[in-house]
Amino acid sequence: MTLLLSLYLALISPLALPSTAPSDSINIEVRDFMRKWKLRGMQVCAMKDGEIVLERAYGWADVEAGQHMDTDNTLRIASVSKLFTATGIMVLRDRGLLALDDRVFGDDGILCEYNGAIRDRRYGIITVEDLLRHEGGFSQKGGDPMFSGRGGLDNDALLRRELARPLAFYPGTSMEYSNIGFLLLSMIIEKVTGEEYGEWMKANVLGPAGISDMELAGNSPSDRLPSEVRYYTDDGCSDRCYVRDIRGLSGAGAWTASASDLCRLAAVIDGKDSVADIIRAESVMDMTCWFDPYTFSIGWNDTDPSKGWTRTGSYAGTSALLWYFPDGQCWALITNTSSWKGSRFARNTKSLTRRLHQKFISLSDNQTTIQ
Repeated sequence: MTLLLSLYLALISPLALPSTAPSDSINIEVRDFMRKWKLRGMQVCAMKDGEIVLERAYGWADVEAGQHMDTDNTLRIASVSKLFTATGIMVLRDRGLLALDDRVFGDDGILCEYNGAIRDRRYGIITVEDLLRHEGGFSQKGGDPMFSGRGGLDNDALLRRELARPLAFYPGTSMEYSNIGFLLLSMIIEKVTGEEYGEWMKANVLGPAGISDMELAGNSPSDRLPSEVRYYTDDGCSDRCYVRDIRGLSGAGAWTASASDLCRLAAVIDGKDSVADIIRAESVMDMTCWFDPYTFSIGWNDTDPSKGWTRTGSYAGTSALLWYFPDGQCWALITNTSSWKGSRFARNTKSLTRRLHQKFISLSDNQTTIQ
């Protein structure tokens, strides 16, 4: 056990892990989960009917600096960023600035300036909706180009290189998770609006959702935002969390946010009356329409009506989960520590969220807010 890890385990204290009645059982669940998975810090937020009813911060934002996690800290949210980008696309659709069946490439394509790089004619039939549902024909079998083999290329050069390669399947006929697809959606937002992706999102998605502190992440510790945490792997290493081009992920995975920010977004795209939505009812239905377990929903990972709507995200140093339950409770969990156990950790995070949801129901029978 490293000295850093020993220090972390020794210093988890009542100050870092509050246990104020009547929510002791929730704090115990989170504390035990953090110890099991060696998590440095974590945020938990719950919302009901558009109102935040539980908001907690646990552990450390920065172990080396001795900074406790706070509910105002922001963390990388990885692919939960895709839900924000998809919402931006639906805002543009609602304003009549694009349609889901618009072509991305080809003579009438939104990004027609890239036609010269294309060799496979099938690119010409990719639609905006194909990208939203990960049905664009892109494959990660040789590694995700957004992470591996990037070689210092900026997004324009990276995209031109990738477009010269053949698609893995005919667009719209199959599905494979694609970060490239959401990079393209980020670029579509820029092309249609004439504005930089991040700034347009702040003015047209984040601001209307009541979110003021979200920013796109930088790549190195020196690029950390004022409220941003430090990131760790489960063995206490921080350096490995700063070796990828996170900023280059753009709308596919570069946003930083707090857990409450995730809940606030869900509240304005849920079709409920408690908080005014920022997209039309038709767009809410399009985003949450469920077909089968093998088809991605728009922005969300899954929208099975019997289980609720979920969106997950992870890479080195962070893991995030947003879960909108069928009863209207919405939970968000973000940690600044990643686990090498991958899908097992993700499954356990969902199990924790399910338990917290059930405990909160029993604890809040006679009160509105648990602080």
